[in-house]
Amino acid sequence: MDEPHSGSPEGDSRGALARTAYELHGAELYRFARSWLGDDSAAQDVVQETVVRAWRAAHTFDPAVGSLRGWLFAIARNLIRDHGRARSLRAVPVGDSVTEREAVVHDDPSRRLGEVDLVVRALSLLTVDQRAAIVETYLRDRPYGDVAAELGVSVNTLRSRVFYGLKNLKVAIDEMGIDR
Repeated sequence: MDEPHSGSPEGDSRGALARTAYELHGAELYRFARSWLGDDSAAQDVVQETVVRAWRAAHTFDPAVGSLRGWLFAIARNLIRDHGRARSLRAVPVGDSVTEREAVVHDDPSRRLGEVDLVVRALSLLTVDQRAAIVETYLRDRPYGDVAAELGVSVNTLRSRVFYGLKNLKVAIDEMGIDR
């Protein structure tokens, strides 16, 4: 009974939100997911699941708090994170005498340390405002409204800082010559 019938007003509004989300942002969500995952099929899965989750949680979306685009990208970002974690677990070869958990623990720590160092160096090339926006919203996974209030800026200003900061972060990483 959690899901309203498709003929109900709530079901219609949720369906309209999902259609609008896909029509307006589907291609951009796909490019975003594809750039992080490097896999067409996985990116398509992320977009599909993003729209499904948006449909299920349509009642929680408040345009007064943030844009539909920002809300969708937050959902997609979480799905990409989850997908990356799941992929790293599947990618670790597991022998007869080694459990999956032990194999993950023995993953190459120097590689992870190198990735962390790369991100820290790339973040240091951003403006202070962009770096703070990305660290608080992405790395600390804090809500945009809380971060904007703490920084004394509007949510739209914070979103702009995150958007341009991520673009600059990608350029910085590309310039360092490191493949993601």
